[in-house]
Amino acid sequence: MFLISAVFLSGCTELERSRTDDLFARATTPPRKQELRWSNGKLPKTLDPAKAAAAPETDLVRAVFEGLTELDSRTLAERPAAAFAWNATEDLKEWMFEIRDNAIWSNGDPLTADDFVRSWKRAAAQGRSAPFAGLFANIKGFAAASPMIPPVSNTSVKPLPHINVNTNTNSNSSSLSERERTSAPDEQPGLQAVGPKTLKVLLVEPDRDFPKLVSHPVFRPVHRLNPDIGQPDAAAITNGAFRIKSVGAEGVELERSDSYWNRDSVKLDRVRFVPVETAEKTLEAYRAGEIDAITNTSFSPVLLKLLAPYADFRRSTFAALNFYEFNTTLAPFDDRRVRQALSMAIERDRLSEGELEGVTSPATTFLPFGASAGVSIVQDRQRAADLLDEAGFPNGEQFPVIRLAVNRNDTQIRIARSIAAMWRDALSIDTEIIVRENSEMDDVRRQGDFDLIRRGVVLPTPDELANMKAILGGQNPAATPSESPSGRSPEPISPSDSNSNTVLIQPRSESNIVMLTSHEQALYELPAIPLYFSSSYSLVKPFVVGFESNMLDSPSLIETYIDESWQPEATKNES
Repeated sequence: MFLISAVFLSGCTELERSRTDDLFARATTPPRKQELRWSNGKLPKTLDPAKAAAAPETDLVRAVFEGLTELDSRTLAERPAAAFAWNATEDLKEWMFEIRDNAIWSNGDPLTADDFVRSWKRAAAQGRSAPFAGLFANIKGFAAASPMIPPVSNTSVKPLPHINVNTNTNSNSSSLSERERTSAPDEQPGLQAVGPKTLKVLLVEPDRDFPKLVSHPVFRPVHRLNPDIGQPDAAAITNGAFRIKSVGAEGVELERSDSYWNRDSVKLDRVRFVPVETAEKTLEAYRAGEIDAITNTSFSPVLLKLLAPYADFRRSTFAALNFYEFNTTLAPFDDRRVRQALSMAIERDRLSEGELEGVTSPATTFLPFGASAGVSIVQDRQRAADLLDEAGFPNGEQFPVIRLAVNRNDTQIRIARSIAAMWRDALSIDTEIIVRENSEMDDVRRQGDFDLIRRGVVLPTPDELANMKAILGGQNPAATPSESPSGRSPEPISPSDSNSNTVLIQPRSESNIVMLTSHEQALYELPAIPLYFSSSYSLVKPFVVGFESNMLDSPSLIETYIDESWQPEATKNES
């Protein structure tokens, strides 16, 4: 009650407002300067791209360091950044990046391919102390240094045509297609500076999304004079659109960098990261006009419902997947029909609106973005019952009690009970919910002492291959269905079904050969059951333009500016 009353002061408890009062922010006069005041959590603890695990650290790293590519904040498509061009061989295992001639560090040193080679090796070598060091594992020679999960088994990736992106036709660099490659890939290291401005990367597995992957903060370069970069420091040498001007208890202040190669396209002159300790104080500062944007703040379900009608409040699906993973080493969970039946019997909409109070998005797919988002699991209780019958368990007869392991959390226990009731109602099977402490869950998973286990993973990149490894890899004892120890052969995969409403996915085909991405393969085999995606929330003043919410919760400051001419609708009408 204190939280609600503190936020909705001065007669602001009514949810119905006039057209001129549809903003939660009371102070909406735009500043007469290009300055963004952004509350994205507490004070950033590190400036090291290798150590940045989440906001506000990742926001700061993105602002002051630039990688080979960036992501469009709306579409999450890759776009040129420090690299103006890249291309790949037909098998998508060899990538070449051309770095801009005018890309330099804030101390005037040229940005080189060697900077990326040294920085990537530095990050990968930090192992588990670098939260995302595992993203390097698909680069040849990096797997041993990176705590990365093993590749997804039986994955077939359809090669793309030769990729060539070049947005700088005035560059003096030579054409990539004319570059000679004299030695066999097996004889080459996975990461090479083949020229001052040319970076060559060899991959273990083909990855069509590799340009998206290298936009992640962990791939951003660190200057050779800052190998021990730590807390935010105004003296740090950086290469991004902004540089650190000052650091103090009141926050971190950035200013537009004079050395940035595309400085003229950056409209913001200053950015202030404003640390606020609690959600209440953050909202009060925003409402009073002291903050222009809020992200990375937790709101209670009651407060979310009160904020929802306001035009400056935003809710976005966040790329954090909660799911149940099968132990396919055990019968009958080595049968695809059984796994599909259990998945199709779950009413995800009911789950999200009920136990999860409407603050999540139902997950009928493993990945929320890209082409993969269009390929989904169908919810169909009748077809689920039919599949269980085909697998030898009519009306659930003789089906063993499912051992479902979840972590000790009130929400997760409620979800498990709700899903157990759905399985009982649709399939006449029983579930034993095994509750374990968070610290015990990894051991339970390693030991294989479960039939299904609850897991959650944050997907930090739109790269499909890396995401599917994060979801399906790790210390999972489960074998692939083709390796089932029960001696039973899995049900053959059929591209279609007699009932079009129960087709799991319709794969792409070429010359009658089905080619599946890693995501589609996972949906066919269904080694896990996706349940829901989390949500992220933000408040953004209407005069802040280009500050986009997206599934990675990573707005782009390069695209953001202050519309100094903005006026409330009522003021415009009166004038």
